[in-house]
Amino acid sequence: MANAPKFDKFKKYFNRKKPSIQEIVREPTAGGIVFRRNEKGQIEILLIQDAKDRWTIPKGHIEEGETAKQTARREIGEEAGLHEVDVLDWLGKIHFRYRRIDKLVLMTTQIYLVRAKGDTDAIQKEEWMNGIKWFSFHDALDAIEYEDIGKLMLLAMKKIRQGNL
Repeated sequence: MANAPKFDKFKKYFNRKKPSIQEIVREPTAGGIVFRRNEKGQIEILLIQDAKDRWTIPKGHIEEGETAKQTARREIGEEAGLHEVDVLDWLGKIHFRYRRIDKLVLMTTQIYLVRAKGDTDAIQKEEWMNGIKWFSFHDALDAIEYEDIGKLMLLAMKKIRQGNL
């Protein structure tokens, strides 16, 4: 077979072996579904765009001595520049699992309902982010990359309506 395809050049893509998992790491994190009302009284949700272009909510690692609620407030300040916020309610927790070289990382994120106050247009992204933006509720639901966060956004909207927030 003189015209047989040359698969040798493709083998390098299929024979790469990942190192076996050597350690399981638990990472507790916290964040918030941040909302405001625009000039028309409509709900808007703040999303950040990570380095891989995925839209998500502000969140980060719980530091020693911090509660999850304190972390959510701090991370929203650090990642969005919003320091005037009310952490209103706990919405739930979500679990992520991913691989970091030879570690399996199990991340649990506590999510809170957070109202932005003050100058909510003065949002600013951190250097590592690709974007930060206020979305209408429905556009935020469409843009959010993670289904579990989307479910908590629906719960957040229900609480906002029920509480007339």
